[in-house]
Amino acid sequence: MSQNLLQGKRGLVFGVANEKSIAWACAQACAAQGAELAFSYVGEPLEKRVRKLLESDMPDASMFPCDVSKDADITAFFEAVHAKWDSIDFVIHSVAFTHREDLSNPFVATPRSHFALALDISAYSLVAIAREAAKLMSSGGSIMTMTYYGSEKVIPNYNVMGVAKAALEASARYLAADLGPSGIRVNCISAGPVRTLAASAIAGMRDMLDVTEQCAPLRRNVHLDDVAGTAVYLASSLSAGVTGEVLHVDCGYNVLGMYAVMPERRTQGAETGE
Repeated sequence: MSQNLLQGKRGLVFGVANEKSIAWACAQACAAQGAELAFSYVGEPLEKRVRKLLESDMPDASMFPCDVSKDADITAFFEAVHAKWDSIDFVIHSVAFTHREDLSNPFVATPRSHFALALDISAYSLVAIAREAAKLMSSGGSIMTMTYYGSEKVIPNYNVMGVAKAALEASARYLAADLGPSGIRVNCISAGPVRTLAASAIAGMRDMLDVTEQCAPLRRNVHLDDVAGTAVYLASSLSAGVTGEVLHVDCGYNVLGMYAVMPERRTQGAETGE
């Protein structure tokens, strides 16, 4: 990848949980291309984790508290950013939440309050953040968010998060239409299964990784670097004509209508007479 694609650009990163977060991989890739960054965190445990990462890898980066479920927090975050910078160029939104039991119980059992919370944090937060970010993008910019194929098709145990991601993708399209006249692009990155802290909450995650590796056209799982490279592309002028899109970074898994029977299953069927 060419160097300094993001030289002179300033970006905000929401959703870093630890060094294995998709948001952190994207931030590292953007910083390597010359971007200046500021990060959000919520609560003391995450503050310590994010601060430790920045002290080690990005000592010049800033961090400010922000609970994306609270409009006042989002406003205060952007006020702090504005006190530091007069403008920003891109936003990485990698925020989602639902209760752990909602990723193992049947979807039909999702309580009303859990449903509302998942959509609020996982989808509406993009709307609230974009509204404030647009005020600092007087010369245009790029907003990107992280989604998953479970928004399009039923994925076992993804449940209410799949519904939330569908709402997120629809929100991105409407935001792209609203903000496009101001030169602001809004896109989604649909990453394949990746081993992250958030993914560990999904029951059957190991099976998801195994199936993807055996059946995706590229015959491998997605790496964090794959997603991070796409984030650099979306933050840079290389994607100047791209908005309202869902970019799949899943080794091609989304193009399959049906995958071939896996070798071990084929053998099992022969042995049992199936």
